[in-house]
Amino acid sequence: KYQYANVTAAGSWSTGNGLNTKRRYLGSAGTQTAALAFGGVDDSGPTVEDATELYNGTNWTEVNDLNTARYSLGGAGTSTAALAFGGTPGSPYLNETELWNGTNWTEVNNLTTARRYIGGTGTSTAALAFGGNTGSPVANTETWNGTNWTEVADLNTARAYVGSAGPSNTSALCFGGYSTTFTANTEEWNGTSWTEVADLAIARYGVAGSGNVTAALAFGGYQPPGSDTTATEEWTGAGAPVGGWSTAANLNTARTQASAAGNATAALVFGGNGDPPYYALT
Repeated sequence: KYQYANVTAAGSWSTGNGLNTKRRYLGSAGTQTAALAFGGVDDSGPTVEDATELYNGTNWTEVNDLNTARYSLGGAGTSTAALAFGGTPGSPYLNETELWNGTNWTEVNNLTTARRYIGGTGTSTAALAFGGNTGSPVANTETWNGTNWTEVADLNTARAYVGSAGPSNTSALCFGGYSTTFTANTEEWNGTSWTEVADLAIARYGVAGSGNVTAALAFGGYQPPGSDTTATEEWTGAGAPVGGWSTAANLNTARTQASAAGNATAALVFGGNGDPPYYALT
């Protein structure tokens, strides 16, 4: 089964109950004890999923499905008020956005740019969508105000499969990903523009993330020369006298294309897969 892990300030991961539907490239929202997992793709077919599951701190429960099955989508918000955007059912790439009210998903206004492997942060009323792939990696950034998406300033480095952290559409981190190769670049969003800050120690894509611009975690992913990793890094902000990424306790299971919820001291990671050819973890 797919498993989750949580990390404390001391930096230890532990294993708990798995998702009901094992999958990768899924969307997520919420906290360590109240999370939402939606969409994704499994390896039995493969099957593109519309499944949504709610986590209560102990178990995952199946709830109402997305309207559009998809994977490599972005997510933002909480377990009772979430946003799902972008992704793909295989072809074409999607701009569809759906809003979760704690019971059902409702179609709302579309992204300006359809794309997959997209990063996302924020809330259901103030979200940020960035990076992704439209056939090649893009730098596009859009903000959501609860009604519409608006194009704003691009990332400095176009990339897909990014890690992300942040509380709103005015404060976010984008790290790792794939541009023309693996990247370690970290960029910080201040509500107006992206600024390059300290790099990850390990360049990787398909990395999961949690937290905010002053305290975040990056864990898992696919690293050169070509393997999934258990590596976890902790972000303490970009300012002097301390700051940047530092090594933290490894995940129990190497994985990429997983999703996450929570913050820098209480995080949850779920789904994903092991080394190519991308068989599901058991």
